[in-house]
Amino acid sequence: MKEEFAICGSCINENCFIKKHIHLEQMKKFVEKKQSFLCKKSQQFIMEGAPIQGLYFIYKGKVKTVKTGINGKEQIVRFTTNGDTIGFRGFGTSKRYFIGAYAIEDTILCNFSNDDMLQILREVPELTFDMMLFYAEELHKSENNIRKLAQMNVRERVIDTLLYIHRKFGQNNTVIAIDLSRKEIADFAGTTEEQVIRVLSNLKKEDLIHTVGKRIGLTAVEKLKAEIKEHNYF
Repeated sequence: MKEEFAICGSCINENCFIKKHIHLEQMKKFVEKKQSFLCKKSQQFIMEGAPIQGLYFIYKGKVKTVKTGINGKEQIVRFTTNGDTIGFRGFGTSKRYFIGAYAIEDTILCNFSNDDMLQILREVPELTFDMMLFYAEELHKSENNIRKLAQMNVRERVIDTLLYIHRKFGQNNTVIAIDLSRKEIADFAGTTEEQVIRVLSNLKKEDLIHTVGKRIGLTAVEKLKAEIKEHNYF
């Protein structure tokens, strides 16, 4: 990764834990010690099983978090963007990362070391409280994802994924503002690339989605939501 200079004071990511608490006097010494990097598209910056090197915060860009399953197959467990936190699974309780992480596009990352993050959690109760709520919400999402994988059929899981990335990244010029392959959609939905291609083809024929090249746009968001409403997704 190439070193980059990301200034917390001019950061516009109000959802970032660091940005939200930068006004506190006790945060100043920690912000001065943080490191920032440019991670190029497709570059891996967290290796599953590697020693934990603190927490990463996305200054600008998009990232996918993966977990290795049976026969070395990677399952995408999370997509993240500006202001989001990466590497929190196992932080404080484990010495190694439980996940891997790749940049989906050129991404600027801020990193706070293990020692600095632990000291922040001890000295800045406002941030610690917000982190506690964040962990509780992530636990709820993980439990919900397990339920969806067990109860949704393939079509519903693909629709669920499309609605998720649409909500997470929004649309740009009528298409979802993230460049994902069919395989990446499959890896997140818990299915195969062939099944994703088949479902997308059917959704397109039904005028529920449209495509521009490989990019996907949602033509009928409310109809897609209605199709999976029994799972209480929204």
